[in-house]
This record gives sequence, structure tokens and C-alpha cells, in this order.
Amino acid sequence: MDSLTTYREIVKQVISDYAKLRPSHGDIHLDTVFDERQDRYALMQVGWDRGHRVRGNLIYVTIDSGKVSIEYDGMECGIMQDLIDRGIPDRDIILAFLPESRPTAIV
Repeated sequence: MDSLTTYREIVKQVISDYAKLRPSHGDIHLDTVFDERQDRYALMQVGWDRGHRVRGNLIYVTIDSGKVSIEYDGMECGIMQDLIDRGIPDRDIILAFLPESRPTAIV
């Protein structure tokens, strides 16, 4: 299996594991969104809590040029270690939400 296929499977496994968690309050469910054609992977929350609508991303990951970019990570402990533990080398993970982790453009 090539690294792109492996990375896709690992990202989907990690997000699917988080999707099994249940929020401690409210009527909220977690939905996985996997778009392999564009290599976009997300965990969304949708529902109601204390009379207020709850919706939005909990995790958003993209894969491009052999790198896994964590665009958003709303999990308490973060997902980077989960990705590493399952086999993605840390050199292939970009914390895109941190300015110092973004690749610099070649001018």
C-alpha cells in the first residue's frame, strides 16, 4: 500500500474513533465527512444543547503532496499523537493552525 492510501486510512480511523465519543450533555451527534477525491476529512458536531443550536467542526484534516495537514483540531488532547501512533511520521504532519508550521513559499 502506498503512503497516500495508508495516510487516508489512518486519518479515517482516527476520526472514526473520535466519532464514537458522546458529548457529556445536550442532544448532539457527531458526523464523519470523508472526501477521498479531494482528500478532505472532518468530524462535525450537530444538535442542541440547553436550547441552543450546536454545529461546527471538531476536526478538519487535509492531505496534499504527501503531507497530512491538521487544519483544525478541537479535541482536548489533540489528534497529532493518534496519527503518529498509527503510523504517520511526524515529519509528514503539519499543524496548519499554527503559523510557524505552515510551509514557506519559495519565491
